[in-house]
Amino acid sequence: MLLWVSVLVLAPISGQFAPVSKPVISLQPPWTVIFEGQAVTLTCHVAEDKKWYRWYLGTKILREIPSNTLQVQDSGEYKCEIQGSPQSDGVSLTFSPAELILQAPSSVFEGDSLTLTCQEKPGLSLKTRTLYKNDNKLIDLGKKSSFHINHADLKDNGEYRCFGSETHGRAFSSDAVRIQIQELFPRPILRANPSSPNPGEPVILTCETQLAPQKSDVQLWFQFFRDYRRLGSGWKGSLRTSIPSVVGNEDPSHYWCEAKTVSSRVRKSSQKLQLPVRIPVSPPLLTLSPPSTHAVEGHWLTLSCEAKTGSYPIEYQFLHEEVVLRKTKVTFRETATFQLYLKAEHSGTYFCTADNGLGIRRSQPVSLSVTVPVSRPVLTLSPPGPRAVEGDRLMLSCQAQRGSPRILYQFYRGDVPLGSSSAPSAGGDSFSVTLTAEHSGTYFCTADNGFGPQRSDPESLSVTVPASRPVLTLRAPRTRAVVGDMVELRCEAQRGSPPILYRFYHEDVILGSNWAPSGGGVSLNLSLTAEHSGNYACEADNGLGAQHSEETSLSVTVPVSHPVLTLRVPRAQAVVGDVVELHCEAQSGSPPIRYRFYHEDVTLGSNSAPSGGGASFNLSLTAERSGNYSCEADNGLGAQRSKTVLLSVTVPASRPVLTLRAPGTRAMVGDMVELRCEAQSGSPPILYRFYHEDIILGSSSAPSGGGVSFNLSLTAERSGNYSCEADNGLGAQRSEAVTHSVTGLTGSRSGPVATGVAGGLLSVAGLVVMALLLYCRLPRRAGGRLTSDPARSPSDSDSQEPTYYNVPGWLELQPVDSNVNPKAGDVMYSEVRIQQGNRHAAASNSAFGLLRTYLPSHGPATSQEPSRPRPSSVIYSQWASATDPVLSPTPTYTLSSPQWDLLLDLVCRHLFSLQTLPPQTPALCGHLSSPRSPTPSADTSPPPAASDSKVTPDARTAPPCTGADTPARASGFTAPSHVPPGVGTGTSSQLSPGGDAHSKCGLL
Repeated sequence: MLLWVSVLVLAPISGQFAPVSKPVISLQPPWTVIFEGQAVTLTCHVAEDKKWYRWYLGTKILREIPSNTLQVQDSGEYKCEIQGSPQSDGVSLTFSPAELILQAPSSVFEGDSLTLTCQEKPGLSLKTRTLYKNDNKLIDLGKKSSFHINHADLKDNGEYRCFGSETHGRAFSSDAVRIQIQELFPRPILRANPSSPNPGEPVILTCETQLAPQKSDVQLWFQFFRDYRRLGSGWKGSLRTSIPSVVGNEDPSHYWCEAKTVSSRVRKSSQKLQLPVRIPVSPPLLTLSPPSTHAVEGHWLTLSCEAKTGSYPIEYQFLHEEVVLRKTKVTFRETATFQLYLKAEHSGTYFCTADNGLGIRRSQPVSLSVTVPVSRPVLTLSPPGPRAVEGDRLMLSCQAQRGSPRILYQFYRGDVPLGSSSAPSAGGDSFSVTLTAEHSGTYFCTADNGFGPQRSDPESLSVTVPASRPVLTLRAPRTRAVVGDMVELRCEAQRGSPPILYRFYHEDVILGSNWAPSGGGVSLNLSLTAEHSGNYACEADNGLGAQHSEETSLSVTVPVSHPVLTLRVPRAQAVVGDVVELHCEAQSGSPPIRYRFYHEDVTLGSNSAPSGGGASFNLSLTAERSGNYSCEADNGLGAQRSKTVLLSVTVPASRPVLTLRAPGTRAMVGDMVELRCEAQSGSPPILYRFYHEDIILGSSSAPSGGGVSFNLSLTAERSGNYSCEADNGLGAQRSEAVTHSVTGLTGSRSGPVATGVAGGLLSVAGLVVMALLLYCRLPRRAGGRLTSDPARSPSDSDSQEPTYYNVPGWLELQPVDSNVNPKAGDVMYSEVRIQQGNRHAAASNSAFGLLRTYLPSHGPATSQEPSRPRPSSVIYSQWASATDPVLSPTPTYTLSSPQWDLLLDLVCRHLFSLQTLPPQTPALCGHLSSPRSPTPSADTSPPPAASDSKVTPDARTAPPCTGADTPARASGFTAPSHVPPGVGTGTSSQLSPGGDAHSKCGLL
């Protein structure tokens, strides 16, 4: 009878479990780790468009929008939800601030291609990249940034991270990324319907599996197998067919199915399914081989048991005297067998049983008689184990478990007999020896009771020699061990059985270990650092007790690092005279260290630090100590220079010098005096203060050093002591006091004028009279021309002292205050300086003293180029105001001899115009008619009577002058037009080139 089984090969839809309808989130870009500032677009995928999409960040509702996409820039777990469906699986995003990240897709399934990208931050250029899996190096990417796995599998699960380094040595590490390869579909399950068919009943087989929701569009193909044979005609989308059934218990079949993707990247098989169509077994048959009559102990006996009918699998048992010897299961049509190595106790009755779950059936019993020759002896070494120690006592015991007595035992090492003895009864025999290194080898024994000798299994013996005390040797590339050197530590024990384990120690801390499998010594290479100084030792151990070497000292010399120079000053800024401490210190370096100190690359000195650390150098500061300082550290392994440190030494201001510059030899009210204060030394900026009797007048700063000036308009109260002060923040310095006396002006100056000019007038009276007589004889055409010195201009002159060109020398009179209106706001004075071209002219200085005192300044005359200087006199005139000390333009006049006479005449006329006449006026100017007699002052004697002889303008061949009503008008003279207010009144005409009488009047 045939059992027909219908097989249904399911299509991709019908062969899968119905997936749960829930949304799926995809990423663009597809990475779960992104740099901060970048954005990721999330898309919520569903079967059809919905009215709204709800987005979650963690458990919080983030947004509800009609679009299925959302752009995000925040780390966290995102989910989406649509109307009428559960939430999607969460997608975790990380926006990393790191310099290096490892980018991986959010989900990877079996068979997918997997790309891992080691991505650096924009602007960062990596030279190398290395990918690690579960902290084990996976691959060197070099300059590549991506690693590809064409077909991902579950074995690719794990934690991945990448490392990268720049050209300049900086290294970066990404955070770990967990890669979990998801099953595309689980292992299929083969189901039969019905599950327990009766013989001849059709069976439908179903292969079930389920695709992941994210991979619902993947198409699966199915195939069914029976006992390693494919059913149907190959791979098809679907197939319904029938196959022959199993007949009885002859050939029980196993069924399974297989599911795979179209590309065959993922292929999975179901577990095997056996249809439960079972037949009870028949009684089995037990056979012995060789036959029981020829059984000899030590031979092999084969027992065979077989049931002629019954469904598989069938379990067989072999029994001796009801004791189970062996169980075995047969799944296909075959006989169960069991081999027995015969011994004396194997004599007895044997039988077997068969069972396929439907009842146990028992065979007929079979008897066995065993003949026992001597058994194979057993050699025992005492102490036990394959290794013995030199000097130990070794006991060899040989014993045969079976055999008729008498038994002869012999002992061998290799093929060399060691000894023999006979045992009359059951039991064994022994042999002993004291071990040396030469006793290593293979041992065995033989036992013979007349049926032929039996040889024991060989036993290997290794006589172990304990390791001797090792010797540690340190091998360095130079006489001094320096940081960065590679030193070799060599440890070797002269005696000892291999293998020997060597351990290396630094200050009792293990550095590493190494095996010497064939004996000898081993080495350990060590790259030296500063911490490697100290005592080293090694240890040799071959299992018989560790031996420690003597300690060896190693001193690692550390080259000095770049030192740091520190300048320690006693105050916020370094000042001349301070003692500054230059401290130089290298943070690392083996002592002794020699420190050298430099100022502008010039060695200042040196100092040694015998125990390490820094050294100092004290320096007394002077102004020349400003500049760049550095230091150098050297411990014999190369000098290292510090960075330069700038030191600016501040020089305190020295005691200043105050200089007063006045326009004349005597300071008068209204003069503008310049106070000049200057400190010869001192660091700028310097603040100068000016004092008058310790009352501050003002201050000024010199940002670049040097001195400053202060202009002061003098008043009567300005007499006294002046001083100045210089201060640059390091203490003010006061100059010495300078006493300055200011000559004041009063309403009536006739007394001082008379006193000042009396001597001069009397001393030159005779010369003046001669000059006047000479002038009276000269015709009008003999008058000279007043010329202005072209070399003198306001731009060329100093505001305080005039500059003169082509002038042999000055004969200067002391100015006398006169011609001043004390009630006016402007105090005026004039000064005349005379250069005489001959001795005769020099005799007239008294007359010109009067002119210098009483004659107002003239405006600039017409300038013309002078010829070669002839004997002449030069008049220099200037005037100033107390309120406006700026001098008027200062012309220089050159007059001929006739003009001297004219000038004397003009002096006298001007004296007559004063309110108070000097006492000497009648004596000097008796040739002129005076409109009034001089008024005697309180401190002078009455002047002499005026001369009766009067000189009229007609007598001097000069036309009468015209002018306003002034005191001088009665004498026919007028005051000059440029005389300042308060000096005189009247009008004048301009000086003509001819020098006529009208010119004389114009001068006045």
